[in-house]
Amino acid sequence: MVRIDASGLHYKELNEMIRKLVDDGEREIILDNVCGQRYIGSGLREKDLKITINGVPGNDLAAFMDGSTITVNSNAQDGVGNTMNSGKIVIHGDSGDITGHSMRGGKIFIKESAGYRVGIHMKSFKDNFPVVVVGGFVRDFLAEYMAGGLLIVLGLEKDEKGKIVGNFAGTGMHGGEVFIRGNVDGIIMGKEVGMFKTTEDDMRKIESYIHEFCEYFELNPSEILSEEFVKLKPLSHRPYGRLYAY
Repeated sequence: MVRIDASGLHYKELNEMIRKLVDDGEREIILDNVCGQRYIGSGLREKDLKITINGVPGNDLAAFMDGSTITVNSNAQDGVGNTMNSGKIVIHGDSGDITGHSMRGGKIFIKESAGYRVGIHMKSFKDNFPVVVVGGFVRDFLAEYMAGGLLIVLGLEKDEKGKIVGNFAGTGMHGGEVFIRGNVDGIIMGKEVGMFKTTEDDMRKIESYIHEFCEYFELNPSEILSEEFVKLKPLSHRPYGRLYAY
């Protein structure tokens, strides 16, 4: 295990230090005093690599990451998991906007809440299946243009208006599924998505991810699963087909 004091380090210098340690065979790295450094973990492919971040990482944490595990013991800024292929990100606070942007695989677990456009352009292909679980609430445009994968919003905390999900959820969505726990009255959805009751098969699908979420954050899965969920899914795989084809 190696510790790096990131205090005052430029993001490029910090990432070069991480890359050198990884190339030298180090597989457990702790970063202290992180404050806004961008691109931490981006492009890493080592399946057995674990990075722990004490502080707040900057934009594009784990962008294009392919297999490693990153734990953040605070909040994270925008673009977490951007175009991530595989691996895991565990955030013990809030996450910013466009979390999971174009994510293609792997898992992101957020203890508290997330910003705007969570899951935008998420997609799945063959064995690649992305999953994002948010413990609190999310802002507007959840699952915008989502093409595949799974988003789960648990609503363990609500926004200043008492809402779990902001407006225009599912705008342009044409694949994947979103599960929301709790009261969703008053949500303004994109016209490309519909809201449905969950089935037993649906609950079996999301149960393991909720159990995993609870393990990381020391919560009781039975309490979370005791409340009803609703499912959002697209009404068409080509929501804008008539705009561009005749």
